[in-house]
Amino acid sequence: MSEPSNSWRVAEASAAWRPASGDFLDVNVWLALSYRPHPFHAAASRYWQLSCEQGTPLWFSCSTMMGLVRLLSQPRLMGPDVMTLAQAMHVYEQWLAAPGVALLPDPPGLDQAIGQWVLASAALPARLWTDLCLAATARTAGLRMVSFDRDFERFELERCLILPSA
Repeated sequence: MSEPSNSWRVAEASAAWRPASGDFLDVNVWLALSYRPHPFHAAASRYWQLSCEQGTPLWFSCSTMMGLVRLLSQPRLMGPDVMTLAQAMHVYEQWLAAPGVALLPDPPGLDQAIGQWVLASAALPARLWTDLCLAATARTAGLRMVSFDRDFERFELERCLILPSA
């Protein structure tokens, strides 16, 4: 087997990359916004309305995009409203077409931030590893983390909004 071509390189962030402004939404917020029967849909919709009124940019990451598509296509979660992967991907694409919604590239320093938190949180349960990555993304990008999940409080983010679930 031959060595990979030297055209295969890891993408690097531009030196001009600057942290974005706005809110970085957890997948649970995107799901609640996307699925009207979701128990937190009303709370997510109030947050959405306020964000639109304030002109707050809202961000997906690759992880939250994949999480939304995965959840919308899960029969055990969605029951009779389950979507095909193509339908679920279309929901994501509709969000990206909405004014003020965009896909966030991995910010510079993300790997280091994740590594530092992993070392500092050796006893972190496996169920929170993705949350750790999302919290590190919010922190390194300078965004406010928005979730229904109180577990994000353990990361002591400077900017974090836990939406009311009632």
